[in-house]
Amino acid sequence: MYHFGFSCCVSGVPTLSASDNARSACQDGHVTSSAPASSATSTPRRALVTGATGYIGSRLCPLLLADGVRLTVLTRSAAKLREQAWARAAEQNQLLSVVEGDASDAEAVRRACTEVDTLYYLLHSMGKADNFQEQDAALAHTFADAAKAAAVRRIVYLSGLHPDTRELSPHLASRVQVGEIFLGSSVPTAVLQASIIIGAGSASFEMLRHLTRRLPVMVAPRWLNNRVQPIAITDVLTALRSAARLPADVSGVFDIAGSEVLSYRQLIDRFAQADGRRRPLMITVPLLTPWLASQWIGLITPLPPDLAKPLVGSLIHDTVVHDDGRGVDTLLPEGTVGIDRALALALDEGASAADVDPAKRNAADPDWAG
Repeated sequence: MYHFGFSCCVSGVPTLSASDNARSACQDGHVTSSAPASSATSTPRRALVTGATGYIGSRLCPLLLADGVRLTVLTRSAAKLREQAWARAAEQNQLLSVVEGDASDAEAVRRACTEVDTLYYLLHSMGKADNFQEQDAALAHTFADAAKAAAVRRIVYLSGLHPDTRELSPHLASRVQVGEIFLGSSVPTAVLQASIIIGAGSASFEMLRHLTRRLPVMVAPRWLNNRVQPIAITDVLTALRSAARLPADVSGVFDIAGSEVLSYRQLIDRFAQADGRRRPLMITVPLLTPWLASQWIGLITPLPPDLAKPLVGSLIHDTVVHDDGRGVDTLLPEGTVGIDRALALALDEGASAADVDPAKRNAADPDWAG
């Protein structure tokens, strides 16, 4: 069991305890080096974080600042970024540089990459446009080119777990393609692949929360029986920070997940138990397509259908690790939080939206969270 806690506070932001060094690097095609942990690089001096107002980014940035990392954030709205307390404090203390611009603007991306050691790429179109896969690929090429020109030391990209097949949902296929673009660049890259992220505010967790609470009887598609391997948000954030400290010659894919594999149906049962509710009756039907399922979720839950669609698209596959746990050993050497503990942390309503506990909601989360 991974023991975590808040160990200190810098500029009002607590740090999440984690190992400073990664263990051995993955093999069997997942990474290109087997360098020992002793050769791991130091904490980056400056990191560029994209998607800093999103679910992952708004939780990662305060922890990076607490680690002593100066930040650059590329955002379309500096005003929205400054709604977050950590951003205002960091900017006031000259620990944050804000570049206002669109991710598709090559000049804005070039400026954002200036003097950056690590690029955290946390952007996903979520399939809002018909050509979203082409857009995702174009953005990845723009950032890869800018990172190379600026001599960025490492790209860290958060992607999704998927089966080893070419028949992926468009959403997952696009994420895989983006990872391949970064890995094909000359910049050392760590592609982290995760399944369902358990934490208040996570779209996949909020879908689970609302479905379980609102439907005592659930007529659902067969993918309820597909396997998932959830991971706590605290572990995702630790892995992202560890990835920046990998040895300079390591580049590859790291599967990150909790230790337990279960079906989505079983995950609903576990959520109901953690939430003190009766387990819903679930009846699966074979003819509920991903599009129909996303519309159904849009009606039952407050999640927008264009967000529910890629989430459902990922659930039509088993999303479990394929590297025998080597990604976890490398990036999470102290272990991972168990599912029941992660659910309890996410369901704890004892903190307000202003708190910085990553397992709970924060001010950057959408109104439908919680």
